[in-house]
Amino acid sequence: MFYGLSKFIKDLLPKRLFYRALLIVAVPVIVIQLIITIVFFDSLWIKTNQGMTRALVNEVKTFVEVYNNDNYDKNEITNLFSLYQDLNIEFVEDNEFNYIYDERWFSPVDRTLRRELKSRFGLGEYWFSTTNYKELIDLRIKFQDGYFKFLIPKDRVSSSSARIFGLWITVPAFVMIIISLIFLKNQTRPITALAKAAEKFGKGEEVDEFKPSGASEIRQAGLEFDRMRKRILRHLNQRSEMLSGISHDLRTPLTRMKLQTAFIKDNDISSKLVDDINEMEKMLNEYLQFTSSTYLEKVELFNLSELLEEIIKKYNNQNISKNITERVYYNGRKNLIRRCINNLIDNALKYGENINIELSKKNTNIFIKIEDDGPGIPENEYDNVFKPFYKIDKGRSESKSSVGLGLSIASDILRSHGGNIKLEKSKLNGLEVRIFLPV
Repeated sequence: MFYGLSKFIKDLLPKRLFYRALLIVAVPVIVIQLIITIVFFDSLWIKTNQGMTRALVNEVKTFVEVYNNDNYDKNEITNLFSLYQDLNIEFVEDNEFNYIYDERWFSPVDRTLRRELKSRFGLGEYWFSTTNYKELIDLRIKFQDGYFKFLIPKDRVSSSSARIFGLWITVPAFVMIIISLIFLKNQTRPITALAKAAEKFGKGEEVDEFKPSGASEIRQAGLEFDRMRKRILRHLNQRSEMLSGISHDLRTPLTRMKLQTAFIKDNDISSKLVDDINEMEKMLNEYLQFTSSTYLEKVELFNLSELLEEIIKKYNNQNISKNITERVYYNGRKNLIRRCINNLIDNALKYGENINIELSKKNTNIFIKIEDDGPGIPENEYDNVFKPFYKIDKGRSESKSSVGLGLSIASDILRSHGGNIKLEKSKLNGLEVRIFLPV
């Protein structure tokens, strides 16, 4: 139960640092504001309002009782109360005093006034409205064959200083939250920049010179990231240079060996040696392709639909069927995507006869499916075939020229773009390769 509650709270809380920090700042301010407002509303607003309303109703009650006393001059009483009590009084003849008023339940002034009038005059003996006039209360008290109409200033039942006090305790809270928003935005901006730089670098994209900023801890993290990035780039450049040298050194003796086979009189032996040399060159090319740096290519926006059409057209194979959605654009490294698709189609053609290629886009995701009718791969080997140089002992690994790098290269390219690759059994009873790329 405790775990479920904890998980519910975690799911409810915001995920981003900016909103979490804002929550830490805003919640205490709002709680304190609510407490102060409740205490102020109860002790100052309500009690002050009750006292002023009770005094007003008592004055109205006194006027009605004095007016009902025949020992006093009625006009003089009306003038005295109007002059000294700030009451605008008028007697209206109306034999049917049956007013139904719509009390505003959310207004403390209406509730307090109704409660005090009810205790002094009883139900059906009064009617009032606090909305008929902007600055006045329209109060009517039943009297004999008519009613008294009182127009009373609203400041007789509510204090303007209380409103000002309520305003001044509310405005600073909003000002503090706005200042917190600006401050937190400035503090989280360096973290966001660092995360974006790390994401770009992780995908193999070129990162401009990163300048750490913000608090000292964030600056330290930014500096360490920049140092790590430079070390990795230096390592990749050294590896590329080393592989280029190895490629040059190995191709020279292979070329000499090819020339020497021309002098071998035994055609059978010569043919076998040439095949072995060609296989060595192919394996060398796969090694270099697998270890070559992908950080040199620029990211660009290109038409993925056209790219697939070009690749399929290059094979000129009638056994390749396609279902490609038109005008699907993708922002990535075009040549790497081309290499990935080529590797997967080559792999499918190597072990199958009929190939089906599909391209679709749903929302912000791109899906590519390549399926064949070959022998397939056992389910327990799906994860293993993405390992470099891994080969299984069944139908898909019988080719001597394969070194087990095609799927590894494809997987690395897709992951560097933030995508993924999955294997399943195809509808053609072979292997189905599913590619996912986020837009």
